[in-house]
Amino acid sequence: MKNIKFTKVLGKNFTDTLKKLNFSCKYAIITDSNVKKLYGNKLKKQLITSGINAEIFSFSNGEKNKTLKTAEQIIEQLFKKKFHRDDCIVALGGGVVGDLAGFIASIYMRGMRCIQIPTTLLAMVDSSIGGKTGVDNFYGKNLIGTFYQPKNIYIDVDFLKTLPEKEISNGIAEIIKYGVIRKAGIFKMLTNYAKYNKIKDKNLTRKSEKTLLKIIKTCIKIKNSISRKDQKEKNIRKILNYGHTFGHIIEKLSKYKIPHGEAVSIGMVLINKIAENKKLLSKKQAEKIFMVIKTFKLPVVLPKHIKTQDILDLLQFDKKIRKEKNVFVLPKRTGKVILTTGITKNDILNACGK
Repeated sequence: MKNIKFTKVLGKNFTDTLKKLNFSCKYAIITDSNVKKLYGNKLKKQLITSGINAEIFSFSNGEKNKTLKTAEQIIEQLFKKKFHRDDCIVALGGGVVGDLAGFIASIYMRGMRCIQIPTTLLAMVDSSIGGKTGVDNFYGKNLIGTFYQPKNIYIDVDFLKTLPEKEISNGIAEIIKYGVIRKAGIFKMLTNYAKYNKIKDKNLTRKSEKTLLKIIKTCIKIKNSISRKDQKEKNIRKILNYGHTFGHIIEKLSKYKIPHGEAVSIGMVLINKIAENKKLLSKKQAEKIFMVIKTFKLPVVLPKHIKTQDILDLLQFDKKIRKEKNVFVLPKRTGKVILTTGITKNDILNACGK
């Protein structure tokens, strides 16, 4: 975790940190329209005031704008501003920004340096870690992308103070995932967080902030250890997709109106039903996961407008397919999952209740 730093981004210490990197370059801050107003303009001003050459490039917020077209538009602007391979991209934002900016960094002039500064809980615990980049297309989410590691990742929990409750819950879906795939003790930490914060007030209390920081560090440690062993997702890294095989499809079929965390929470419930029906996961364990998901007001039911046949159709484009078979992550208990290709059409129909 040497390249993952916990620091205050909006302050003199951060600009000093950048100077010590000795990149001797220009910085391209890539962000979305919301984060630009909240933090982007402040960061650019901070860098310029400190004598660091910086430009800011933004796009309309939302997963629907994470496309090749948006990437091409920003790349065109990078050329116009004469950015080169020895310069550096700063991905300032949530998962959408991190995926898109990382993708651009990986292909612009065959690769330039990139720094990730996640501003959402979901990005801090998951999407900024591990080097996955990508954009969406007609066939699904993140189907065009690269594996490209950022030089550094800077975590500043102060950014979470401006996140609405819904976005905090969105990130907690990924945290629940870590509790299922690797460390059941995360559930106890989440229970404490819920108790301290009562899931109502977006302003973190001192106790809840301390607990949340502990949770973030635990998740980063898990994601980092798994990603380093399998950087290009050929084996063990696939377990990080627990709930995501269905989740990504649900996002796509909702035209990205259902955010990532909420889609993953539905995906976890569906895959748990399959595991329970196959006698792999006990009813008690399934209920334990279900209740944690409900505690954080995450959805647990597949929306009526999403048809099971559409899910089955899109499964053929899943990135984990090997030898023409889908690979699914099934839980055995909290803290233990397995990979399997033994899921049938009827298993999926029964889980979806259609």
